[in-house]
Amino acid sequence: MVKPKKYLGQHFLKDKAIAQEIVSLLASTPPYQHLLEIGPGTGVLTDFLLNRTDLSFHLIDIDKESVAFLCERYPKLAAEERILQGDFLQMDLQQHFGESLGIIGNFPYNISSQIFFKVLSFRQQVKEVVCMLQKEVAERIASPPGSKQYGILSVFLQAFYHISYHFTVPARVFIPPPKVESGVIRLERNTVTTLPCDEKKFFQFVKMAFNQRRKTLRNSLKPFIPAAIKEQAIFSKRPEQLSVDEFVSLTQQLTALQNT
Repeated sequence: MVKPKKYLGQHFLKDKAIAQEIVSLLASTPPYQHLLEIGPGTGVLTDFLLNRTDLSFHLIDIDKESVAFLCERYPKLAAEERILQGDFLQMDLQQHFGESLGIIGNFPYNISSQIFFKVLSFRQQVKEVVCMLQKEVAERIASPPGSKQYGILSVFLQAFYHISYHFTVPARVFIPPPKVESGVIRLERNTVTTLPCDEKKFFQFVKMAFNQRRKTLRNSLKPFIPAAIKEQAIFSKRPEQLSVDEFVSLTQQLTALQNT
């Protein structure tokens, strides 16, 4: 049997008990019809996902060797064309899976942030994400305002998802062992369909603020703050001190002033 290789910084989980625990985090009654596993590798999560007969289950891996291995291991899935060889980051999720989708996977460390920005682009379709990724990134995404880890992805994802950090996974349970620990998180789509502000400006202001996170908003957003309001208390704060709602309010205020 063809053996998959390490690809795009991926490390393969070998502990079946941990794999089962990750899969158990999926909603028992999911608000979606399709489930996609990203980067299945050797199929350690796949073995447990096969029990979810209530879902239309697909796998995607960019590595041809991994896909060949999976097709040999899961001939039924292969025959039903549910093992996909391709780049998740280039996939049109709505075209492939319609209006509702859940995602699960052991995300390759060096593209995990790109995966989440992809999820944001299809946030109306992606109702749930259960994943394992580098602990530092997992903690950042789940961190509340006021913490050092709180950043751009924290704000963007928390605007549209309820996020929970579940447990840490040691390096020794991977082949090959990574140099860092991993974390398992769950994202559950909230009820926000659109933000009550100019979303393009919201994303712009959040990025600008965190790109100069050591500065106060008065300095990082200086080109957009009229002199008449620059002494307001909020502009003395740093970006990690603002909640999603406060960034929304800030966007509303600055956008309204730009339009007057």
